[in-house]
Amino acid sequence: MAILGKIRSLGPVALISVIGLALFAFVFSTGSGTVTDVFKADEFNQSRVAIVNGIEMDRTEFMNSVDNFEKQNRGSSSSIQAMNSIWDTELKKLILKSEYEKLGLSVEREMMRDFLKNNLLAFEDFQNEVGVFDETKLNQFISNLKEISPETLELQGSLVNYNSWNKFEENISSIGLEEIYYKLVSAGINTALFEGEEDYFNSNNVVDFKYVKIPFNSIPDSLIKVKKSDVTSYIDQNKSEFSSDETRDLIFVKFDELPSGLDEDESMSLMNNLIKDKDEFDNNSNESITYRGFKNTNNNQEFLNSNSAIKYYDSFIFKSSLPTKIADDVYDLDKGQLYGPYSEDGFLKTTKLIDSKFIPDSAKVRHILIPYFGSVRASAEEMRSKEDAKKTADSILGILKRNRNKFESLLSLSSDLVSNQNNGEIDFAYVDRFAPEFRDFSFENKVGSVSVVETDFGYHVIEILSQGKKKKAVKVGNLAIKIEPSERTRDSIYNVASKFEIAVNEDNFRSYAKESGFNVSSANNVGKLDETLPIIGKQRTIVRWLYEDDTKKGDIKRFSLQDGGYAIVMLTSIDENGLMSYEKSSSKVLPRVKNQIKAQKIEDKVKGSSLDEIASEFNVEVQTSLSVNMNSPVISGVGNEPSVVGYAMGLSKNVISKAIVGNTGVFYISVTEKRMSTGLQNYRNNISIINSARSGSARTGSFNALKDNAEIEDFRSMFY
Repeated sequence: MAILGKIRSLGPVALISVIGLALFAFVFSTGSGTVTDVFKADEFNQSRVAIVNGIEMDRTEFMNSVDNFEKQNRGSSSSIQAMNSIWDTELKKLILKSEYEKLGLSVEREMMRDFLKNNLLAFEDFQNEVGVFDETKLNQFISNLKEISPETLELQGSLVNYNSWNKFEENISSIGLEEIYYKLVSAGINTALFEGEEDYFNSNNVVDFKYVKIPFNSIPDSLIKVKKSDVTSYIDQNKSEFSSDETRDLIFVKFDELPSGLDEDESMSLMNNLIKDKDEFDNNSNESITYRGFKNTNNNQEFLNSNSAIKYYDSFIFKSSLPTKIADDVYDLDKGQLYGPYSEDGFLKTTKLIDSKFIPDSAKVRHILIPYFGSVRASAEEMRSKEDAKKTADSILGILKRNRNKFESLLSLSSDLVSNQNNGEIDFAYVDRFAPEFRDFSFENKVGSVSVVETDFGYHVIEILSQGKKKKAVKVGNLAIKIEPSERTRDSIYNVASKFEIAVNEDNFRSYAKESGFNVSSANNVGKLDETLPIIGKQRTIVRWLYEDDTKKGDIKRFSLQDGGYAIVMLTSIDENGLMSYEKSSSKVLPRVKNQIKAQKIEDKVKGSSLDEIASEFNVEVQTSLSVNMNSPVISGVGNEPSVVGYAMGLSKNVISKAIVGNTGVFYISVTEKRMSTGLQNYRNNISIINSARSGSARTGSFNALKDNAEIEDFRSMFY
C-alpha cells in the first residue's frame, strides 16, 4: 500500500486520447490473426518463443502479432523485419513486467478507470449531452460487451468485442505502468552538491600550456611488429568493447541465371515476328487472312496489352520523360514510325510513336472535390452514394457556370482540406503524379473551362485558371519482350553450379574458384536472426543452415536463390558468445596496439630536456594551447585530448612533463599559466543542468541497464 500511495502521489498519467485512438485502431483492426507460412510450428514442441527473467513469451501470441504487423504494413517489411519489431516491443514488456513484480506495481480498478478516462475523453460514445466524459456510459458499454460476447458493438467506426476490449485495457495498462515506473526512476535521480561544484570548477578552472606533439605516424608501420598475443591481451583488457554475440562467417560463389546469346537471338526472332504482318490460311473460309503486326496495327492498345511485357500507357509525355539514350531518336519520329529493336533493363524493346501534339507544361486550376462512400481517401463518416455525389457536383457546376464568383463560398462542400486552404487552387506540372482524368482535363482544355471530372477520389468540379508554355509531347507504345534464360540455359547453369559444388572442399574452395574464373564473395559476422547477405540479398534459408546443429566449419552446400540462380556456400567460421576472435577484432585493435608500441619507441628516442630540444629532435614545432578546461578538453588544431588536459591541470608551472600518450600522438607539455576559480556560494544552476541531462536519459538509460542484466533465453531461430 505504501508503494501504491507513492504512485498516486505522482498524479494521473497524462495519456492523451490520440494514444487511445491509435491503440483501438491497432487492436480492433488486427483481430486474432493467422500465423504465416514461414513458421514451422509443427516441427517444434515449443510453446514459448523466449523466456525473459523467468517470464515466458507465448509463441502463438508472438507469431500472430508478427503476422498482423506484416498485414498492417502491407508487405513493406519482411517477416524477419516484422519479427524483430515485435520482439523489441514484447521484450521490453517482459523486462519491465519483471521489474513491476519486484516492486509490487500493479494496476487496480481505480487506477484502470483513470487510464481509461484519459484515453477515451474524445470518444463521443462516452460523453454526456454537454460533451463531458461519463463513466456510467463506459461501465454500461463494457457490461454490454461482456453480456453479448463474442458478438461485437460499434465504437468510433470500429467493431469491438469483449476480447479485443480486454486487449485494449492490457495495452493502456502496460503504457500507464511504464510511465509510472519511469517517473519513479526519475524521482530517484539526484545530483550531489560536490557534483555541481566539480562541474563548475571543471568548466571554470583553465590552463595555458606549451606542448610538443609527436604524431604516431612519425614511426613507420614497417618498423612495428605486432604479435598475436599483443592483440589478444588488448582485447582481454577491454572486454566490454569486444564482447560478441554468436556469429558465423561464410564464403560463396554465385551462379546467375542469365540469358545466353542464343536466348537473345530467339527473343529477337520473336520480336521481328510481332512487328511484321503475317498471313495465315483459314480452313473455314478457305482464304488467307492477314494479321497486322505492331508496325501496321490500328489498335495499338489491344495489340500491346496482348503481346507486350509492358502494357500500353495511354498518355502523352514530354521528351524529358523518355529514356535518355533513345529520347532524341524517338522524339523525332513521324507518326507510326518505329525505333528499335533495342535492349534496355533486361527487355528487348521496339518503340512506336503513336501520336504527338503540343500541350502546356504546367497548369493552375481550382477544384471542389465531392467524395462518396467507397471512393479513395473518403472519410469514415462519408455515407453519400456515388449517384448523390454526382448530383451534388453537377449542381455546383450549374451554379459556377452562372457565377464564377461563388466558387469560394462553395469550398465548404469540398473534402480536399489541403487545397481548400489555398482557395481550392492547385499548381502542378504535367509530369506530376495526378489522377489521369484530372490531369487530362487540366491540360487538354482551354483556360476558363469548367467541368465535372470523375476520378477514384470522387467527383471534381474543376476550373482551369492558367496554363504554362506549350511544348511538343508524344504518345508512344513499347513492344517489350523480357529476355529470359531458357530451360536449356537454366539446365546448363545448374550443371555448372553442381560441378563446382562437387569439386570444392574446405581446402580448395578459393583456389578452385579462381582457376575456374568465379568470384568468391564473403559475409562476416552473420547473426542467428539475420536475413540479408551481401550481393545475394535476403536469404534466410542460408542463415538458418549456418546455425543448424549438424552444420560444421568447412561444410559446403548449394542453395537456390530467390531471384534465380544458385549460391555454393561454405561455412568458414563459428564464433560462439564471448569475446571477438583475433581475426574479427584485429582490424580495430591492430592500429591501437601499434600506437602503443609507437608511443614507447617515441619515448625511448627522446633525449632532450626542454620542449625546444624535443621538438628539434622530431622536426616539429612547439605550440601553445590557451584557456583549456576539463569539461571541454579540446586542443586547438589537434582535437579532443582529455589525457593531456587532465595532466596539465595537475602539473606545476614551467615543469616539463613526462611523455603523455594521447589520442593522436605523444605529447610533452609545460604549463605557463593556470587560472583557478574561487567558486560560488551555491551551485544550484550546475546541479540543475546535470539533473536535467540525467532525467532526459533516464528512460533510455535505465531500460538499457535492465536489458543488459536481463536473463534472456531466445528461441526465435527455431521458428524463423
